Amino acid sequence: MKAAVVVTPGQIAIEKVPDPTPGPRDVVVEVAGCGICGTDLHIMDGEFAPAYPIIPGHEFAGRVVEVGSAVTELSVGEQVAVDPSLHCGECYQCKRARGNLCENWNAIGVTKPGGAAEFALAPAANCFPLPDGVNVADAALIEPLSCAVRGFDVLPRRLADHYLIYGAGTMGLMMMELAKRAGAASVSMVDINPTRLETARLLGCTAAVTTADELTAPRGWDVVVDCTGVEAAITDGLARVGKGGTFLQFGVASYGARAVIEPYKIYNQEITITGSMAVLHSFDRAGELWAGGLLPADVFVSHRYPLDDYAKAMTQFREGVGRKIQIEP
Repeated sequence: MKAAVVVTPGQIAIEKVPDPTPGPRDVVVEVAGCGICGTDLHIMDGEFAPAYPIIPGHEFAGRVVEVGSAVTELSVGEQVAVDPSLHCGECYQCKRARGNLCENWNAIGVTKPGGAAEFALAPAANCFPLPDGVNVADAALIEPLSCAVRGFDVLPRRLADHYLIYGAGTMGLMMMELAKRAGAASVSMVDINPTRLETARLLGCTAAVTTADELTAPRGWDVVVDCTGVEAAITDGLARVGKGGTFLQFGVASYGARAVIEPYKIYNQEITITGSMAVLHSFDRAGELWAGGLLPADVFVSHRYPLDDYAKAMTQFREGVGRKIQIEP
């Protein structure tokens, strides 16, 4: 089969690789759509993947074309979205229901061959069956949505809270949609990209600005979410959390990123600072929300590229052009 391969950090090639062979509890998925996200950039930059070469692509969906000998719940021809998380189930964190922090953590498209290929291997247990009549490629949106659902799992989610979200890319827009579903009184978006702010307005945010200085919030915000991973945005957001509020670090920052906090303010105003890592018991819930029409694919997916153009798609993503970019092998 053909696949995009990160040969070494910074070097992508389209190569012929062996077809995947399923184990007893695995399935082979013919990939219909594979999304590109910030994690893929980190892999390209040599930060996440433990070894190279690696086939990236942890956001993907497609059609089952082969099943392992012990798979009974899925059949050839069935359409699925794939949770890329591979938890060991045996370590200290897994036994405490924190599989996303697994001490032996692996993930399809990060440490194992991913969906930037014609075919991909996945455990049957990680597959979410899709309803009939959907665009299967669009179901690659379920994985990033499942990360956003996990983010909301660590938030207080009180009715009539006021949200401030930094970053109006795919993840910021997903967090905005979930905030609206969670009963937010307002959801304000901050981004330096005017095109992304236009999309936020299209989807119905309360305000869309290039700097939070343009907003009025005498009491600060109940919930501030960073979806950028950018030091300046994180530091700015931390300073805007209101009394008793919560700051969620959702964006993936570089290893060396640092932000400024005010310890006395955190103590005196009972501010919570928390993080959200990947997917945890949230994939099926995200699948149900997606199937129910939470995310209009024509808005969220801005560009679709063939597999041969994977490097071009990565360059465009790095430049911040568009919203969700998908590869359709």
